[in-house]
Amino acid sequence: MNGSRRRLLRALPLLTATATLGGCGFQLRGAPSYAFQSIYVGGGTSGFTNELRRNLRAQGTIRVIEDPTQQNTADVILDVLQDQRERTVVGLTATGQSRELQLRVRVNYRLRTPSGRELTPSTELLMQRDMSFTESAVLAKESEEAMVYRDLQTDIVQQLLRRLAAVKSLA
Repeated sequence: MNGSRRRLLRALPLLTATATLGGCGFQLRGAPSYAFQSIYVGGGTSGFTNELRRNLRAQGTIRVIEDPTQQNTADVILDVLQDQRERTVVGLTATGQSRELQLRVRVNYRLRTPSGRELTPSTELLMQRDMSFTESAVLAKESEEAMVYRDLQTDIVQQLLRRLAAVKSLA
């Protein structure tokens, strides 16, 4: 009897947290639903557009059209107008060497129908992160920079997917 009472007392905080989260309306983010069945992603074959296409295909509910000559068969066309990486020095040491960098990924896109009607006008997404820099560890900092750029790109792709899911009507 004593052991089962201890287990109950240990589980009580978990039960309380579960009941509280359920009562406030908390719900895990599920798979998004889109107002379209097929999409053509224009903008070349950069790492960003490839990751975006891969994530759209992984949704399982959207057909991603690859062939540019077939883009008019898609329900919507996503034009990636700009996909740019920027690196700016924001801090210097007393000797003039770089101490801190700011890394940015800038994506400009628009969503339209094949007939040319804009569903989302030209919109810019910008993400940035600061990163320390040391001249004595250049190779390690280069690989860290590449990893930060990948993370920024993944974050922008996820944000763009949420924005695509927010488009409610094609009419």
